[in-house]
Amino acid sequence: MAGTRRKWVTPGLILQGAPRPVGDSGTTECAGQDRFARIGFTVTKKVGKAVVRNRVRRRLRAVADQLVIDLAVPGWDYVVIGRQQTIERPFADLIDDMRAALQRLPDAKPSAPYMPRPRKGRGGKGSGKPATGNPVSRVPS
Repeated sequence: MAGTRRKWVTPGLILQGAPRPVGDSGTTECAGQDRFARIGFTVTKKVGKAVVRNRVRRRLRAVADQLVIDLAVPGWDYVVIGRQQTIERPFADLIDDMRAALQRLPDAKPSAPYMPRPRKGRGGKGSGKPATGNPVSRVPS
């Protein structure tokens, strides 16, 4: 899914989406699943404590309930990510954010596949330092 994932960022939310993976037989994993869009919600601890995160999640669910049936692409999986601004943003603006994201997401350019970065630290793979951890000794001239 990482290679086909698309993302749209708005002031009130982030929407990620991708077509649902197809099984080996050419059909989706469960018969009839391709007629519906699936949606999930997430809010990180950076947004606030549990009470705030739950309120953000409830607001996003309410917005999604109004729009997903009409605007979501069948056979797609969506993830709605709450932001710090979601809690203060007027509800009508959140609806506009979700509408814009749902309309633009299928046409958005897929994000780059996940490539892990080399670890930084003391020696080892990818650090550019000797694996022994000892610095290269200098010979006095």
